[in-house]
Amino acid sequence: MRSTPHSQAIQAALEASLDENEFSGVIHLSRRGELLYERARGLADRAHLVANTVETQFGIASVTKGFTALAVMSLVAEGSLCLDTKVRSLLGDQLPLIDPAVTVGHLLAHTSGIGDYLDESLIGDIGDYVMPVPVHRLARAADFIPILSIHPMKSAVGERFVYNNSGYMVLALVVEAVTGDDYFDAVARRVLNPAGMNATAFLRSDQLPGSAAIGYLPAGDGWRTNHFHLPIRGSGDGGAYSTVGDFAAFWPALFAGAIVPRPLVEEMVRPHNEVPDGLSYGLGFWLRPDRNTVMLEGYDAGVSCRSACDRVTGLTYTVISNTSNGAWPVVRRLEELLLEMGDGAGGC
Repeated sequence: MRSTPHSQAIQAALEASLDENEFSGVIHLSRRGELLYERARGLADRAHLVANTVETQFGIASVTKGFTALAVMSLVAEGSLCLDTKVRSLLGDQLPLIDPAVTVGHLLAHTSGIGDYLDESLIGDIGDYVMPVPVHRLARAADFIPILSIHPMKSAVGERFVYNNSGYMVLALVVEAVTGDDYFDAVARRVLNPAGMNATAFLRSDQLPGSAAIGYLPAGDGWRTNHFHLPIRGSGDGGAYSTVGDFAAFWPALFAGAIVPRPLVEEMVRPHNEVPDGLSYGLGFWLRPDRNTVMLEGYDAGVSCRSACDRVTGLTYTVISNTSNGAWPVVRRLEELLLEMGDGAGGC
């Protein structure tokens, strides 16, 4: 790594931020393949004092939505699906409360208006939320159908952007209906393998390998695991496990057209809807127009993650924590540093 006053200042400030916030996780910063900064802190397994490393697999929550969106767009690329394909034409009578006008494109853009089994606008502390059924029953996309099927439409189709977890669970069912494959296999073949994300997988929380971090929530003066808060295996709306190294491979692969053709990538990362806080949303990706930054973000009980890529400056970063809020102070400090020093987040 080339050492300059610029990079040394960023590194020193980041070290201070990690210390100040007692960070548990990993941070990675690079520019066009050149590693600028990478550090692991905290414990992957608190009971056995297993340290996090830069190779540790972390839960990434809703970052997974980007993978689901890319799996869908790969089907669009091969002509098996269109953005205006009606969802009910693929799923039949499985989800009768979904308006027949809802399309694949509506689900990708969070404008479907369907009811959400995990309505984040109604959740105060993410640590207070528990699934409506025992989590051990939720191991495959089809296992969510009884939960998805009981929520009526919340708004008119296409009326407005409302972040919606159910929409991406429905997209997982769409992927299975069109391909005839298990969602996990389809995502691995269509997204993870072409991106070179060899350490990314949909791990079961009751069978985590030693290479994976357990998610934690504060409990009095100690910590408890997140095992009873999340589905035992993630699916279309979240729950994959990944590493910072895999995200360093993901962004260049995405913008080189290795996952889906570049025109479809451009469609996914152009603003489709304006959202609060000056952000926009494409199809599966958050966008920061003022910095030309494309982002994936995940937040859940015992999980916080952001991976970002700026297409102008050549700099990318990934911050993953195995606590609910651990990533956010570090992300904010990193963004401040990049802004102060004239950099964006990117390097695709």
